[in-house]
Amino acid sequence: MSQNQGLLIVLSGPSGVGKGTVCQALLSKLPGLKLSVSVTTRPPRVGEVEGINYYFVNKKKFFEMLSQDKLLEWAKVYDFLYGTPREETESILNQGEDLILEIDVQGGIQVKQKFSSAVIIFLYPPSMEELLHRLKKRASDSPEDIQKRLHWAAKEIQVYTQYDYVVVNDIVENAVSKIQAILTAEKCRPWRSLSQGK
Repeated sequence: MSQNQGLLIVLSGPSGVGKGTVCQALLSKLPGLKLSVSVTTRPPRVGEVEGINYYFVNKKKFFEMLSQDKLLEWAKVYDFLYGTPREETESILNQGEDLILEIDVQGGIQVKQKFSSAVIIFLYPPSMEELLHRLKKRASDSPEDIQKRLHWAAKEIQVYTQYDYVVVNDIVENAVSKIQAILTAEKCRPWRSLSQGK
């Protein structure tokens, strides 16, 4: 049987839940897994590299991409725009490679609507108190920003039932093990395993 399309995985959750940490741990454990690079209107932070961390564009370019249907999903998050390049996503999947999108909750639901075979996973905080602790600990936000993110997180958490899976990120290793189990199970679905030989 021929290797066909790769698996599109979405990892979403509120700010501070640990999406980046879990993604990096997954990438180190699954060498064949690729990480999607998002487009953003946010200015680069110190150490961020164009094409590796993000594709940095201005608003005009972003809306141009949107009008040309070049984004698989997009969302406005804390005054900046973020999106997933459609062409790059489809190219990686068509090569039979698995791709993970670390994106906003709004974007995750959009991906599922456009790409029904995507596996969408909601990363859930152990508690709101722990989420607040993590936001403070990373020391990259002002007290006002932390309150804004916490308020937004309370809203985002309400949509977790629209996701395929929910994983509580209490201990990173545990969360990663659960996600690996989810991916293994997904690859055993009849319509995937018979068409792809995985």
